Amino acid sequence: MDGASKKLQYWRLYLLALVLGIGGSFQYGIQVSVIASPAVHVQSFVNYTWMLRYGAPVTDSTNQLIWSFIVAVLSLGAWAGAIHSGSLPVTYGRKKALLINNVVAIVAALLMLFSRMAKSFEMILLGRFLYGYNVGLGLSVHLMYIGESSPKKFRGFLTLTCSIFIGFGKVTGQIIGIKEMMGAEEMWPYLLAVSGIPAILQFVTLLFFPEAPRYLYIDKGDTEGTRKALQWLWQEDELKQELDDMQKERESTLGERAKTVKDVLTSRCVRWQLLTLAIPCAGVQFCGINALYFYAFDIFRESGVPEDQMHYLSIGIGATELITVTLCSLLIDRAGRKKLMGYGYLMMGVTMSMLTITLSYKDLNSWIPYVNIALIFFVISIYGLGPSGVSMALPADLFLQAWRPSAYVISGTINWISMFLVGMLFGYIVDGLGQFCFLIFVAYSVFSAAFLIFFVPETKGKTMVEIMEDFNTLNYKSRSADAERTEIDLATKF
Repeated sequence: MDGASKKLQYWRLYLLALVLGIGGSFQYGIQVSVIASPAVHVQSFVNYTWMLRYGAPVTDSTNQLIWSFIVAVLSLGAWAGAIHSGSLPVTYGRKKALLINNVVAIVAALLMLFSRMAKSFEMILLGRFLYGYNVGLGLSVHLMYIGESSPKKFRGFLTLTCSIFIGFGKVTGQIIGIKEMMGAEEMWPYLLAVSGIPAILQFVTLLFFPEAPRYLYIDKGDTEGTRKALQWLWQEDELKQELDDMQKERESTLGERAKTVKDVLTSRCVRWQLLTLAIPCAGVQFCGINALYFYAFDIFRESGVPEDQMHYLSIGIGATELITVTLCSLLIDRAGRKKLMGYGYLMMGVTMSMLTITLSYKDLNSWIPYVNIALIFFVISIYGLGPSGVSMALPADLFLQAWRPSAYVISGTINWISMFLVGMLFGYIVDGLGQFCFLIFVAYSVFSAAFLIFFVPETKGKTMVEIMEDFNTLNYKSRSADAERTEIDLATKF
């Protein structure tokens, strides 16, 4: 069978990636971007309901506080969802956890849809919290499900589709939010309820797919169910090598309880995996990408871009990220995770240093603001080609089955708390430091680049057991004879 035919035989696996993406990471992308468009209309609605209840308009400061919490509560809900991503997928399986998660999103959409009719902005707050829960749980389980259903040669590409759907969600939210579509005042409840559609789509279509094969084999011991799932997804009859790899992993954890968050945080045998998960992957919020989105409108304004055209430029930024993440998916299994992410962070640090300098001298020449626009697009391109995509794909490689759910709890906690802190504090940082705020992100990017390039082993094309053996040389490098031992029991037993 030639290479093209071999890839086409996995069409059901690609279809699974599509179904998981639409109801998983797509929801994250659309929730991040769609909230910006109806901001004025929602604040007007808050003032209207306040007048009905108290007979006086809400003060500007109170209205702004309510709006800020509507925006920020998504992160708190996502944190709650991330915490449950360690228990729900283990107890009920990856598939049922996502089905439950879709019900949460549908309830959130109904709250948004009927909030104006009920004259309750509290329904919007609750809806955003539930959307956050859906995003936090869905993102983690999406990565688990697709990673545990993929052959090792396609694992990087397929887990990276998570970032592609995030970018697709961002662009979709920006497009449907323009006034020509759903950005008009009478349409804002429907705009905020739009995430119910992908939730319904995933709920219906996921029923036709099998449970994640690695979960069936390693967690449930269902050999026959695993074989059927793999044969259906991969359309292969020769599965001995894959089943042998799962058997080695299962034997290493046989008779042991599922690892807790405390186990992951305190066990020496996953110390370097945890550092890799926490610093360059889960901490990606600190690379400055959200700051660039925030600063972009100021730079566009200084360059003479009309106010009514800025929204279309922001769509261009989102499209740039989507295109480059898609390119990353084609490169990741060739170039490897380490190079793409490590050198991506390094180039982001260098480019943001240049942006800091050009922002400082923006008034010296009329052409400098256009250089700033070009640098913004360049940084976003680098982010899409490296950190954005690999930060989703690499965590799926780092932990064996028994450790993975709790590891994703930690990853989600770091990610969502970071997003909440950046969202709440960044405005104050800008007021205090101006364009020099980018130096904070430069320091993080350079540190992450050095960590990846000098310490993290490459994971492309390797089984979970082989990856664990590579990390054991770091986890136990201070020991003598036992330090060189790379048997799998070190990876799973204390």
